[in-house]
Amino acid sequence: MVTAGDFRNGVTFEMEGQVWQIIEFQHVKPGKGAAFVRTKLRNVIQGSVVEKTFSPTDKFPTAYVERKTMQYSYNDGDLYYFMDPETYDMIPIGKDQLNDNFRFVKEEMECMILSYKGNVFGVEPPNFVTLQVTKTDPGFKGNTATNTLKPATLETGAEIRVPLFIDEGEMIQVDTRTGEYMSRA
Repeated sequence: MVTAGDFRNGVTFEMEGQVWQIIEFQHVKPGKGAAFVRTKLRNVIQGSVVEKTFSPTDKFPTAYVERKTMQYSYNDGDLYYFMDPETYDMIPIGKDQLNDNFRFVKEEMECMILSYKGNVFGVEPPNFVTLQVTKTDPGFKGNTATNTLKPATLETGAEIRVPLFIDEGEMIQVDTRTGEYMSRA
């Protein structure tokens, strides 16, 4: 059990049949009246964010979100298969449980699988991946203007914007959280 007075960023707990994670919290002690805890919560499974106020004595059961590293193997229609590196079991995960940043994941990449009570609810790819540029307009000599970007297609099929000096066949590093070009690899 966790009390609202013990809330810290990142704590997960169950409330009203849902799993919530604390994004921000603030203990407020007004001059008159009782103290309270103002929080910003994220629904771990659905992703929605809400603001809620609690009494410091409110108690909630702690929710243990399991995080396990698994290797992405292949997809078959709307099912994506991940392999457990310890047991070699294949686990299918539906397309609806994948975030938009999964478009940067290629086969044999390791991802973090998030589950609660055995039910998978999310897949986190690595923060930075190295991918090959398969299609982009050629850069011209002298195109050195700063912050000028052009569209490029990566080996996974994802499209991002890259600087003018990047050519087809080059390996680049991409931040999967923002979908932005980081550097040459």
